[in-house]
Amino acid sequence: MPISQAGALNTAALTVPGAYISIVPPAPTFLNGVPSNIEGIVGTASWGPENSPTFVGSPQQYQAIFGNLQNRLFDMGTALNLSVQQGASNFACVRVTDGTDTAASVVIQANCLTLTSIYSGSNGNNTVGIVGPGSQSGTFQVTVSIPGLAPENYNNIGAGLAGNALWLAIAAAINNGNTALRGPSQIVVATAGAGSTAPASASYNLVGGTDGANGITTSMMVGSNASPRTGMFALQNTGASVAMLADLTDFTSFPTQIAFGLANGMQMAAATVSGDNIAAAAAAKAAGGIDSYAFKLILGDWVYWLDTVNNLTRLVSPQGAYCGLKVNQSPQNSPLNKRLQGIVGTQKSISKQVYSQADIQQLVAAGIDVIANPSPGGAYFSFQTGHNTSSNPLIHGDAYTSMINFIAATLNLGMGPFVGLLDDPDVQKNALASISSFLDNLAEQKIIGNSKGTTPYSVQIDPKNNPDSQLALGYLQITVQVQFLAVIEILLINVQGGSSVQIQSIATLPQAA
Repeated sequence: MPISQAGALNTAALTVPGAYISIVPPAPTFLNGVPSNIEGIVGTASWGPENSPTFVGSPQQYQAIFGNLQNRLFDMGTALNLSVQQGASNFACVRVTDGTDTAASVVIQANCLTLTSIYSGSNGNNTVGIVGPGSQSGTFQVTVSIPGLAPENYNNIGAGLAGNALWLAIAAAINNGNTALRGPSQIVVATAGAGSTAPASASYNLVGGTDGANGITTSMMVGSNASPRTGMFALQNTGASVAMLADLTDFTSFPTQIAFGLANGMQMAAATVSGDNIAAAAAAKAAGGIDSYAFKLILGDWVYWLDTVNNLTRLVSPQGAYCGLKVNQSPQNSPLNKRLQGIVGTQKSISKQVYSQADIQQLVAAGIDVIANPSPGGAYFSFQTGHNTSSNPLIHGDAYTSMINFIAATLNLGMGPFVGLLDDPDVQKNALASISSFLDNLAEQKIIGNSKGTTPYSVQIDPKNNPDSQLALGYLQITVQVQFLAVIEILLINVQGGSSVQIQSIATLPQAA
């Protein structure tokens, strides 16, 4: 008798005697939380793919793909390296250019062969092509190298060939690979010309590569949502939980960033212009109508950072510090009062000034954060408010943004398999159990919870929220409520002292209900 998958056999129409086996998948479906450690960065680079999200895990990998960080505005590598110092290790990088970028190239032996960098950018000028005799008699080899990537060696090319046919064979080897282990070049594209001179042993440096980074505008950073997507819109479906347009301080872009963040479950982070003051930043934010939990705005008190690549201390945007810290935290945690690494100072601290309590109060009222020293926990640099730009005190914490996006993204991804199933009691029970088990795991790990220690969630699937009129139209509604652990922002301590004070009890902790 046949073996079938559950739902594939019409059990109401069996006529032949025998055993019928139906494979039933396990239930319920267990949900695993989506990653919340991916940081999206849009900016310029000196090499690499354009307007294409590329995942990077370290400064070394970034250098191999995009070249070294550069001492300039909008540089993606600068933001990434500052983020790495806060513990970040998973980046979705989108390179943008102003359209003037060019690829490095070199012509070998008077129109015999042209090597062109596979990407535009000045890092391509570090590419070297070496032509020489092959390991086998009567053959040639070409080695292509660029710092950060393993050299590519194309050996034993052109046995029995001469003239232009040999150059065509060399170009084909580079573009297509010439052994099972030596595939197509990831550094250059080769084009054979009309020349027929025999190859001579020599080294050739590619030249003429430019970055296209001097004319970057707001529209280039924001990009377009039309296919193919560019700029910020290229970050869609990357899973980034926090994203930034490196060094972009243009308030006119912030509403578009907010809309993108809301639609994609990301928190967008930006800073105001370097050297900004509280009053100007607050006025600009109010005038622009910037008020959303999906947007983080940091005062333009930019930070001094030691750039070990260029061997100098530079003034850089605080965006990288925030994004790196946030993706390195579990989503329930706040950046408030967390020690930041790699910051030498800020524009204000270098001038021997500090923020007063009144200053921080203005920032809290405005929905703007700032990096400063000292912090509530000691003499270190940290974020001083831990707030997003929302004016709603129930959702203005950065932890709210990361938690609501984390839970929503997990449910969106994990509950998809229920679409297309029949709406019977077992399916509803499995859906309820799937969500409940996920939330129970979060409670066990103290990612969700409350100060009383009671169950911090509820999941409802019943006739009260699923009337027959709605079920008949193909709807199944699940109502989920989750309590987030509150972030301590204000610690009140009442102290009574004196020889007449009567001690009534020893220190105690609240008991769970």
